Amino acid sequence: MFFYLSKKIAIPNNVKLKCISWNKDQGFIACGGEDGLLKVLKLETQTDDAKLRGLAAPSNLSMNQTLEGHSGSVQVVTWNEQYQKLTTSDQNGLIIVWMLYKGSWYEEMINNRNKSVVRSMSWNADGQKICIVYEDGAVIVGSVDGNRIWGKDLKGIQLCHVAWSADSKILLFGMANGEIHIYDNQGNFIMKMKLNCLVNVTGAISIAGIHWYHGTEGYVELHCPCLAICFDNGRCQIMRHENDQNPVLIDSGMYVVSIQWNHTGSVLAVAGSQKAITQDKDVNTVQFYTPFGEHLGTLKIPGKQMSALSWEGGGLKIALAVDSFIYFANIRPDYKWGYCSNTVVYAYTRPDRPEYCVIFWDTKNNEKYVKYVKSLISITTCGDFCILATKADENHPQEENEMETFGATFVLVLCNSIGTPLDPKYIDLVPLFVTMTKTHVIAASKEAFYTWQYRVAKKLTALEINQITRSRKEGRERIYHVDDTPSGSVDGVLDYSKAIQGTRDPICAITASDKTLIVSRESGTIQRYSLPNVGLIQKYSLNCRAYQLSLNCNSSRLAIIDISGVLTFFDLDARVTDSTGQQVIGELLKLERKDVWDMKWAKDNPDLFAMMEKTRMYVFRNLDPEEPIQTSGYICNFEDLEIKSVLLDEILKNPEYPNKDYIINFEIRSLRDSRALIEKVGIEDASQFIEDNPHPRLWRLLAEAGLQKLDLHTAEQAFVRCKDYQGIKFVKRLGNLQSESMKQAEVAAYFGRFEEAERMYLDMDRRDLAIGLRLKLGDWFRVLQLLKTGSGDADDSLLEQAHNAIGDYFADRQKWLNAVQYYVQGRNQERLAECYYMLEDYEGLENLANSLPENHKLLPEIAQMFVRAGMCEQAVTAFLKCNQPKAAVDTCVHLNRWNKAVELAKSHNMKEIGSLLARYASHLLEKNKILDAIELYWKASYFYDAAKLMFKIADEEAKKRTKPLRVKKLYVLSALLIEQYHEQMKNAQRGKVKGKSSEASSALAGLLEEEVLSTTSRFTDNAWRGAEAYHFFILAQRQLYEGYVDSALKTDGP
Repeated sequence: MFFYLSKKIAIPNNVKLKCISWNKDQGFIACGGEDGLLKVLKLETQTDDAKLRGLAAPSNLSMNQTLEGHSGSVQVVTWNEQYQKLTTSDQNGLIIVWMLYKGSWYEEMINNRNKSVVRSMSWNADGQKICIVYEDGAVIVGSVDGNRIWGKDLKGIQLCHVAWSADSKILLFGMANGEIHIYDNQGNFIMKMKLNCLVNVTGAISIAGIHWYHGTEGYVELHCPCLAICFDNGRCQIMRHENDQNPVLIDSGMYVVSIQWNHTGSVLAVAGSQKAITQDKDVNTVQFYTPFGEHLGTLKIPGKQMSALSWEGGGLKIALAVDSFIYFANIRPDYKWGYCSNTVVYAYTRPDRPEYCVIFWDTKNNEKYVKYVKSLISITTCGDFCILATKADENHPQEENEMETFGATFVLVLCNSIGTPLDPKYIDLVPLFVTMTKTHVIAASKEAFYTWQYRVAKKLTALEINQITRSRKEGRERIYHVDDTPSGSVDGVLDYSKAIQGTRDPICAITASDKTLIVSRESGTIQRYSLPNVGLIQKYSLNCRAYQLSLNCNSSRLAIIDISGVLTFFDLDARVTDSTGQQVIGELLKLERKDVWDMKWAKDNPDLFAMMEKTRMYVFRNLDPEEPIQTSGYICNFEDLEIKSVLLDEILKNPEYPNKDYIINFEIRSLRDSRALIEKVGIEDASQFIEDNPHPRLWRLLAEAGLQKLDLHTAEQAFVRCKDYQGIKFVKRLGNLQSESMKQAEVAAYFGRFEEAERMYLDMDRRDLAIGLRLKLGDWFRVLQLLKTGSGDADDSLLEQAHNAIGDYFADRQKWLNAVQYYVQGRNQERLAECYYMLEDYEGLENLANSLPENHKLLPEIAQMFVRAGMCEQAVTAFLKCNQPKAAVDTCVHLNRWNKAVELAKSHNMKEIGSLLARYASHLLEKNKILDAIELYWKASYFYDAAKLMFKIADEEAKKRTKPLRVKKLYVLSALLIEQYHEQMKNAQRGKVKGKSSEASSALAGLLEEEVLSTTSRFTDNAWRGAEAYHFFILAQRQLYEGYVDSALKTDGP
């Protein structure tokens, strides 16, 4: 994290400031000072330039209003953002509430208690209540509309600070003697707070500030410390809640006047003064800390005495009240972000989720992929991949192959550019610093570093693969202690005990290239190791503590940004003679720049780099700067003389909807100059300039200019210089063309000006070339249009191809109706069947099946579609048409159409249908589903078997003495089945007797066959006896009940 002073505003008449507060929502800055001074300012940026967004945009005061009303020194100013109110109080105890009306601030309410002075005021999280504490112990809680909710006098106590909890249930009161008391929101005392940070502190102390972050923008981590309490002696404690027994303790080592959290609760600013070692006077200082007490950096401010500080709503600026000035400092946060293969990866917290939301934003296609990650530590990218370093989930069951690191507390997740996890590695070492190359991931704690050779089958040269396979056999994961001296042989092992051993000189930064690993230590020592076999090559000594390291593309120079933002360069291979006359390796170069917060080497030139200094980007060639560019973007990539930069500040204002305007490309001067020379002077002069400043990108620019002007000789030479084989082949092909206009058309197509190229082809009456161009582009709609404008022999097959391709286009987008129209014209029966099926247009499918010739390969597929839709008739027809009667029978069985199945089996002499039927019937009978078996036999026209089962049911029901009418119906059904059986036998005999035999003789033969069968069973002959008996029985009963006794006796008679 880096900070630098950016602006200074003087208060008229040298009036000293006492307090300052920045409205987080609307951006108003209120400052109070001596003699009743109260001002409201607003800084606004006015720029139309898309590149000048964020901190780089010039800002002016759009509001500068002096508020009259206080006579004494204004000591407290506080905003109510939700209701756009400003509350101020002075040394006389006068409180004024101000409201915004038509762009100006006016008094809304006044309250003067006259007895004592207001020491602190605080609005709760939703802006509904304000708590005011007076020096004499009086406490008043009021509502936003000015009503008093409750008041209390704390006898014998001098109050000086107040803070609400996030849920507005707790109030903290800070006393003048340094104690903090916890009360509920009705003013009832709960307990005194334990102040661990004051252990062993003697003498009088006072509270410098209490700030409780309310979680409005989410928390950095689950159960993250959010209540900061700081004392004037520099001691500070950060607590998770008001009863936290184990708070984070900080000793800032300075006299503190004010503290405040930023908008996300991720950075605590502590303002005050420090004794300077060299001078007698105190130096105004702001220290920045994380919620876990890690020191992020120090900002020194000129002036005699600082009195207050306040963060801007977006956390990118901080306002500091010093004497009669307001200083503004810009903050360059350590965003969790990276850039891999046209994708910007960034993380942010949301109030509604405990995890980090990581967005993979593909800037080329403007698509984004979201991933939620618990306890994210950092994001590191290289090539097409990124590493997410996180804390391990305690509930996560680790895989078997991770058993050797069981109990691992951290995970390195290798992801691709859309956020898909490819390979997680569980490690027992805190990954404070992570770097990656094309083949390795290196993670370091303060004492040790871990190397992992990750496996990705992707674009590696044979030499690189050879190196990998050689070292893969020796193990892919190693751990080295920073004090070890590995030789490069197999002496690194996965031994996590090395990570526990301490060191006097901890690691503070790491970086790596394909062949070199650099580890920097807090003392300024830099250790250079070889890769992939880690061996200590060299140690260098610097006079600074590195914060960020970067190696150039050939690993010859190292760029170092130290913790105070000073950029220096170190030549790793230079041999120089030191002051003692000894020859040493490594030389610190003369260039030094201050207030640097980002830098990136060019990927293709070891002497070229870009750096961000305050709100300017400088490009350096051989340590000489070009003129700066105003921007505040983070540098993503630098290659081909172009710098890609991303305005992360702007993106993170609305992280869910990144805008392509926030990606900016800058061309460096040599590219701009070459382009200007080509356009304004000519190719010869430009060629000479590029000869003096050679770069493949410049040669490509010259080649393209040569093509545009059809200067093929220059174009070919330039393509050769930039090793573009396709370009050389293209120029050769152009040379073989006779027509000048043909050459121009080909060049237009080469540069992607396809409309222009097509127009040229058509003007030359070469419709075939225009169609060929569109075919290459896959623009089938245009191909179809061009084909319809003329006629030719080859057009018919091409027309069919175009129709099918357009059909595919619509089918891919599931626009089946549109696809059908084109498939019909393209005679693509296969895809047509698929479309009909998707549209559920079975009539169309049936017509298609009917139009196909017999044994067509598509018929079984169509038949299966009908089967899936339950359409038996159509499926059978299709199967029979392609000569698959077995499949047709199977379909009938599958769809429970047994009569059809039996009919088909008989007509195609298939023996197995009877056995299949019997097997299915016995299966039903086993499950006691007799009625289902009867229905099966009936559907299959096995009336005799159905009748037998029906008689059996009827007899059983009769024995049970069930309702007579039901039994009668069962006997009737049985008899009807027997009748159907008789009819079947007669028809069968009629079919058998052919020739001249009479109808009577065939009927007789049927009866004779029936006679043979009937001897086996009693019921074929007397089929209606049961039904008849029950009929008479029911009739007799009815007559008896109606009083016709005589008739009943006759009915019941023999």
